Order: sequence, then structure tokens, then C-alpha cells
Amino acid sequence: MCLIVFAWQQHPRCKLVLVANRDEQHARPAAPMGWWPDQPNVLAGRDLQAGGTWLGISRSGRFAVVTNYREYFRAPPAKLSRGKLVRDFVVGDKTPLAFSQGLNGDDFAGFSLLTADNESLCYTTNREDPPQLLAAGVYGLSNATLDTPWPKLTRSRDGLHKLLERDEINPNSLMNLLADTTPAAVKDIDDELPVDLARAVSAPFIKTETYGTRCTSVVLVENDGSVLVAERRFDASGNRSGENQYLFNTGEP
Repeated sequence: MCLIVFAWQQHPRCKLVLVANRDEQHARPAAPMGWWPDQPNVLAGRDLQAGGTWLGISRSGRFAVVTNYREYFRAPPAKLSRGKLVRDFVVGDKTPLAFSQGLNGDDFAGFSLLTADNESLCYTTNREDPPQLLAAGVYGLSNATLDTPWPKLTRSRDGLHKLLERDEINPNSLMNLLADTTPAAVKDIDDELPVDLARAVSAPFIKTETYGTRCTSVVLVENDGSVLVAERRFDASGNRSGENQYLFNTGEP
């Protein structure tokens, strides 16, 4: 993913409220959200190039999502796919903190990772901060450390605060929040990219000819164990190309 805003233990019904945009090259092949045939307890999209995923959840409620770092001029050696982080946590049994503390960050290019089970939510990165369990609150994560105040992050996080205050927590309102194509003001852009591309990627929802927002995902985990996961997909023009929604309960076999 490339933009995530989420609330942990901030809603009377939902312990986790999360909405995220996945931005990627349009040519990179991917399978839509679905139950994996080879891991039937895993609900996730799948990167068909490297085999991992950007966001996934298990029937038991284990959840993970990953973002990359903008490191245009850093050329790391061959690394494991960051999608492996999500897959390995979701199919594993370690607590979020234990999983994060056991990672070898040097195996991966720059990442930030959120992992959660029914008890805790952990944030970790291989760039700056040590793994940390997150307190109740509203947060944002993009292609840098947690709550780095990029305009699109602060705008989207503020929007989530407003939805929580109005109790408008549903897939449509959350997806509309991240459908914002307004770029940051030129004065607020500090980026190594050419200015036109830098402005394009400064919007919550990105549209360019070769790269852009491929899907928006919503995860709602209620206090009683009910889970709603929704995914809305987009083509290279930013038009809707498909949508799925799943409901299950973590207490079910």
C-alpha cells in the first residue's frame, strides 16, 4: 500500500477501522482480493510477480499491511519481496510484537509494516523506528515513517477523524475519503521527482499513464469479532474495474 489511515480502539463498535490505497505500476500483474486456494484461511490480493501481498487477513483475525519507502536513488541489493512480510505474519502464530522483533530488516528494501491480532496492533519499519505497540488513536502511514506529515496523509487522517466523529464508518464513506485526486500545493511538495510527477503522487488517489492507485481497501474489525473487508479496483484511467466485499467472524471455524 502507499497510503493508509486507520483508527485503533477509537470507535464504539470497531476496534480497527482502516482504509488504504495501493499505488503500483499498472503493468504489474495482480490477483484481486479473495480467499487463497493454497491458504484457504487467508483473504488477500496477490502480487502475481513476487507471490506475496500488500494487505491480508486470516479467518482468525490476524491482519497485516505493508508500505514501501520512497528511495529513488538508493540501490539496494537483491531483497526478499516485502509482500512476504504480510503473508508470513498472516499465516503464522507469533504475536505482532514478537513477529516484528524477529525480522531481519536487511532482507528487505525499505518498508513500514502494521501487524495486528485480536489483542494488539504493532508498527515496525526497517528504516528508523524500533517496533512499537500502538496505543489507541488515529494514525496515518504512507511511504515514510508513521504519521510523517505529508499533505495527503494529514488531509486523509483529518478526514478519518471527521468520519469517526459523525459515526460515518462504512466502506463507501471510507473509500470516498481516499478517492481524493487533489494534489498538494506546489509550495508543499519536497520531492526528488520531476515536478509534474511529484504533484501527481502527492494526491491521495494517484492517476498517471503508467502508475497509479490500483485499488482501495477497507478493513473493519468489530469488537465482537465480526470482520468486513472490501476492495474497490481501478483501471489505468482511474475508473472502477471491480469490487468485492467479504463478511466473516473470527470465532467461526
